[in-house]
Amino acid sequence: MGRGSRLLRHADFQRVYETGRRQFSANMTFFYLLNPAAPFRAQVGFTVGRVMGPAVVRNRIRRRMRDAVRHELPALDRRLAARELSAEVVINPKKGAFQAEMEKLRSEVAKGFAAIAGAEPGPAPSGANQRGRK
Repeated sequence: MGRGSRLLRHADFQRVYETGRRQFSANMTFFYLLNPAAPFRAQVGFTVGRVMGPAVVRNRIRRRMRDAVRHELPALDRRLAARELSAEVVINPKKGAFQAEMEKLRSEVAKGFAAIAGAEPGPAPSGANQRGRK
């Protein structure tokens, strides 16, 4: 996963959380925002909170998630390019991601990315992602 494929700025994470949509799976939650803007590719970021455990555990979860995304990102980029869309994706792993089999994580990422690639562009319907904010 190259630097151009990574979501890094806090403001970008906030925009995805506040105006994007959600896709759930057993071991992670995907927050995403689709835009009809070039370059037609996905940028992915991860949020692993302190509730997940000490830094060693959080870093291991992050590495496992990066590996799963690295294998599935080219397929998402191809689907987005075919639809002339770009995507910003934030993945929040759940505690189960620490002990889940890598094949299971890759499968969940592939299914999540397929759902994202097939979604309609634009923000979430009003009130869908408010998360208690005003």
